[in-house]
Amino acid sequence: MSDYTPPLDDIRFTLDELCDLEGLAGLEPFAHADPETVHEVLGEVGRFMADVVAPLNVVGDVQGLELTGDNQVITPDGFKEAYTKYVEYGYGAIPFEAEYGGGSFPWLVGTATQEMLTTACLSFSMAPLLTQGGIEMLAEHADDDQKATYLPKMITGEWSGTMNLTEPQAGSDVGALTTRAVPADDGTYRVTGTKIFISFGEHDMAENIIHLVLARTPDAPPGTKGISCFIVPKYLLDENGDPGERNDVTCVSIEHKMGIKASPTCTLSFGDEGEGAVGYLIGDENQGMRYMFTMMNTARLAVGLQGMSLAERATQQALAFAHERRQGTAIGAPKGEQSPIVDHPDVRRMLLTMRAEVEAMRGVMYYNAQAIDFARYHPDTDERQRWQEIADLFTPLSKGWGTDRGCDVTSLNIQVHGGMGFIEETGAAQHLRDARIAPIYEGTNGIQALDLVGRKLPMRSGGVVTDHLDTMASTAQDLAAVGGDLVGLAETLAAGVEAGREVTTWMLENGFDDPNDAFAGSVPYLRLLGIVTGGWIHARAALAATARLAEGGGDAEFLQGRLATARFYGDHILPEAQGLVRPATSGAAQLFAASL
Repeated sequence: MSDYTPPLDDIRFTLDELCDLEGLAGLEPFAHADPETVHEVLGEVGRFMADVVAPLNVVGDVQGLELTGDNQVITPDGFKEAYTKYVEYGYGAIPFEAEYGGGSFPWLVGTATQEMLTTACLSFSMAPLLTQGGIEMLAEHADDDQKATYLPKMITGEWSGTMNLTEPQAGSDVGALTTRAVPADDGTYRVTGTKIFISFGEHDMAENIIHLVLARTPDAPPGTKGISCFIVPKYLLDENGDPGERNDVTCVSIEHKMGIKASPTCTLSFGDEGEGAVGYLIGDENQGMRYMFTMMNTARLAVGLQGMSLAERATQQALAFAHERRQGTAIGAPKGEQSPIVDHPDVRRMLLTMRAEVEAMRGVMYYNAQAIDFARYHPDTDERQRWQEIADLFTPLSKGWGTDRGCDVTSLNIQVHGGMGFIEETGAAQHLRDARIAPIYEGTNGIQALDLVGRKLPMRSGGVVTDHLDTMASTAQDLAAVGGDLVGLAETLAAGVEAGREVTTWMLENGFDDPNDAFAGSVPYLRLLGIVTGGWIHARAALAATARLAEGGGDAEFLQGRLATARFYGDHILPEAQGLVRPATSGAAQLFAASL
């Protein structure tokens, strides 16, 4: 089993050197969020996650959930008490507006908080994550009365939230949903239907659950154009705004999963007891999918963060095990004396791969979060547009590349453990089992790749991607100018950028004559851009660490470590990008030539 130590030094370095935390503090909404204050807050958050939430990780995996005879879900021992403390300390409110009780910190700071929560216990973190999506939806599209009614309690976490999209016959194809919402005489709607895979759709941690439900009203057009969104609370509110009568929403089953076993994945039935569950329309009819897309960047970033967070936990565990486990005699060690496996070259290769991947992922995802902040609040219109484009481009990279790498790193953790990694008692297997869902939900990674080539690449006729490639090429030039042992990273970054240019040009010139050609290469293209963007993060980290060392500031050992992992990424991981050019540009003919 592994303890969790919040990586506050790495988080601080990423916020201060790779993102512009000070620049965000210069924006009007974040004047109170100066770097010193932010790091103090994150230190307190880290202690809470390590001491209170992290011990729940194994408990939840082993104990799991109970669905009672009266359709109530009982969470594992300690979950309810930890959630009560989480609400009491206000950690879920950090990135939301003060108007409804939030802390009004940047989304970047909320992302750092969410990293530590997720790394401590992914199952536990799912409740605040789903609530976060509901808060965003209501803040953007609900009317003033709905905001005043639901946002304060959801921001504190006293009430949790869910997103009800998926149905048995409609997985990623949301347009095929059939749940109905019929107007009632009192201005409300009666919702009937079944939703599946609803995370924390029923639980005992919050006093109310606010379901946001996609449904069709009578005579709605087919497909996604006919979808509306409704507030359907577990408990209807009384005249004082407190939870009262139970709404007609029933958890009829919970899934038995390979991972996140303490996160209830529910099948919810609406309207079993009568004419339907009481629902309240958000905004206008037939606008539900458009409303959902307002939270898409932050929701997909949050799932990408799950891949990185589990990779961080797995890396910490692998490092601890490699120092403790003695096996074989390392070159140069006294004969007859067993060496810690960290002294063996291949183990060090795996450990450095894990660390380098985590550092790259953290940089990409924090930069993505920063882009969301600047896109919302920068005073200059052109700058807001520029940062919005960055956020749009980085989102499929964060989610798709980040969750794939999360699976890779958690798998390497098992390999470092050897046979003990395959034994459940060590806890190594749990990280991989938990990580495996992240490439699937919030849009499978194939959908992220389609989003990249179908929506993001066409922005400004390829100009957004080209601008990003130009930025990375400029960083490679800056690194080459430093010289020394950073030249290798500069060279592989430049080569990776050129590989990205080659595929981007091919996609723009050839990929859309037959959309299947672009779609066939979309996953390799996403992976290529993710790897190169990770290299860009390491290059910027190397430049920052070199400058800090030259100034004599900071922790020299830490900064040297960042330089070492940056060089390793350049030699061992970045070259993978060039090998993805051919798969990304080979077209669809081979895929359809074989009989499957």
